[in-house]
Amino acid sequence: MNEPVRCGWCGTDPQYVAYHDSQWGRPETDSLALFEKLCLDGQQAGLSWLIILRKTESYRAAFDNFDPHKIALYDQEKIEQLLQDPGIVRNRLKVNSIIKNAKGYLKLQQQGIEFSDFIWSFVGHRQVVNRPQTLADIATTSAESEAMSKALKKAGFTFVGPTITYAFMQACGLINDHLLDCHCRQACMQLQ
Repeated sequence: MNEPVRCGWCGTDPQYVAYHDSQWGRPETDSLALFEKLCLDGQQAGLSWLIILRKTESYRAAFDNFDPHKIALYDQEKIEQLLQDPGIVRNRLKVNSIIKNAKGYLKLQQQGIEFSDFIWSFVGHRQVVNRPQTLADIATTSAESEAMSKALKKAGFTFVGPTITYAFMQACGLINDHLLDCHCRQACMQLQ
């Protein structure tokens, strides 16, 4: 039996292939799932996504399953504890960014803004479907990711530059950048 055609970036690592096939590009509308993914994408800065993917469960354990209400209350003692956790990237700026992002999430909520609606507003609540034939055809930023980055920073989020927000938009299905011949492309569009 032939192996299905996939986007080449996932290679052959079983965990990466599973992520590509079951998560990447599938429209996500749950606010807490979007918050978690945005935080994890920020942790990737300067690293490979596979490193963060492998640490996802450790991040969930370390950061109270990405509950913004709990994370926003972290104090200096908790930060120092996190910086000793070998299951996460032990970078003070990145640890602090998750706390700042939780506070930003709650700030939006207090303004009556649902995080999912906020995130999806940058694409008019409809998936952007690109038509890349090769990996070289895939952008790293867009007008939408620039606008999202700017708005998130204004709301108090960090590690949300336009390249990070573009990768986040791809991963959460706001943008469908599966290659034209990828077996997941159509399935991700049908979820819209």
